[in-house]
Amino acid sequence: MKFTELGLQEATLAGINQAGFQECTNVQSMVLPISLTGKDVMVQSKTGSGKTAIFVLTIIEKYVKALSAGLALPVALIVAPTRELAVQIEKDAKLLSSQIPGFKVGCFYGGVGYAHQSSELSSGLSLYVGTPGRLIDFASSGKIDFRQFTTVVLDEADRMFDMGFYPDIQRMFSMMLNPNERQTMLLSATLSTKVRNLAWTYMNNPEEIESQPEEITVKKITQELFHVTKSEKFGILLRLLKHINPESCLIFCNTKGRTVEVSKRLVANGYKCAYLMGDMPQSERLKTLDKMKAGQLRFLVATDVAARGLQIDDLELVVNYDIPEDFESYVHRIGRTARAGKSGKAITLACEDYIYGLEAIENYIQMKIPVLWIDELDIPEVEDKSASMVFESRNSKRRTTVSRKSSKGKRAPSFHVERRKETEEKLPKKRSRSDYNKLSKMSIEERMKLYRKEYEKESGKKKVVKPMATVSSAPNQKTTTPKKKTNLWSRFKSLFGKKEEK
Repeated sequence: MKFTELGLQEATLAGINQAGFQECTNVQSMVLPISLTGKDVMVQSKTGSGKTAIFVLTIIEKYVKALSAGLALPVALIVAPTRELAVQIEKDAKLLSSQIPGFKVGCFYGGVGYAHQSSELSSGLSLYVGTPGRLIDFASSGKIDFRQFTTVVLDEADRMFDMGFYPDIQRMFSMMLNPNERQTMLLSATLSTKVRNLAWTYMNNPEEIESQPEEITVKKITQELFHVTKSEKFGILLRLLKHINPESCLIFCNTKGRTVEVSKRLVANGYKCAYLMGDMPQSERLKTLDKMKAGQLRFLVATDVAARGLQIDDLELVVNYDIPEDFESYVHRIGRTARAGKSGKAITLACEDYIYGLEAIENYIQMKIPVLWIDELDIPEVEDKSASMVFESRNSKRRTTVSRKSSKGKRAPSFHVERRKETEEKLPKKRSRSDYNKLSKMSIEERMKLYRKEYEKESGKKKVVKPMATVSSAPNQKTTTPKKKTNLWSRFKSLFGKKEEK
């Protein structure tokens, strides 16, 4: 199906031509005829299938029709799980609406200051794009009114819930118009139970559409698996990168520490590389993404959260340096390549740390990933110039070699950093809340027995030697008994036992 067959307005078609689109993808041809009528839709389709154009064009077409009819102009909201995806949606929306006068798009996300985004709110926007946290912040301060949105879109809904945004989404919907007064579109790579529950609760009888649900992975992606040990993993990565020599490559790691390590070791081996993770400053994240998209960076190492929604045109290679712990993340990772029907390659390095996740992945994608052995391939050895670099994870207590630079720019000698072991002081154990709950249910006798047991334990169960009475042989002489000493337990019982009885 071509876009000209959808009966779109001229201004909408002009934006489509500006973006270079001609024919609809499979999911676009299935959903657009329904969403353009104003009906709610719940769409499941694989990553890179063109879902963004579906809701952006639906919003733009509704705006153009209202503009030409002289009606009140509608306002729309698109919610995305990550800042990178929100920025990408904003860019696509501005391109597709470039031929429509007065159509303004604003993007709102955390990690940056409020001043610039606050000024955008007062400029009269037609489309709001943002992440849940920042949108709720502005709503709480009265700068965004959720009741103004007649079209609401949830993009990458499954990932949004995986990241813990389910309560935020529920809160936003509670501040919106009733489901029958707005159009709601939910798009996701997978339709989990949580996603469906949200649709049944906050949508108006949505039309459920699945585009090629049996094709979980893109067929044009060449998938390869290498079984490696943890110690040889980076060396094999260097050999594969030199052999393939990709124009662009995205490398996934499971942890932030490993992400930084792999990136710095690639730089030490002469690769133009940067890393991307969730807690980086937003300005630095956007700068790194712009360099990657402009071709200034060929290699990018990222975590799953940071790369979700990342769109890099013609990405040639995806490397799973670590096998993902969530089997669905594997699909999202390799889906960064082979977008829009193009071919791509995905390599997975399976080491002893994450090999347990392989079976779940292969069960999910319903295929065995082809296994290759590095020794059987004609790939020469590569010198690892980062072999002397040693990194330490946050939870590790091992000694780590750290290199630093002097003020003159020269490398200073390496030094060792050791974690100091804190001396453990023998302090009396404090009672927990559960202990107090147990005590409250005990009788006075049971509590006194427990206190005595603990006292004897703490005092080391010292034996008290009772002094013997002195007996005189004289019949008329009084027997003298030493004065009885009051022990601590008796004092404790006399002081607190009566209070307990009261």
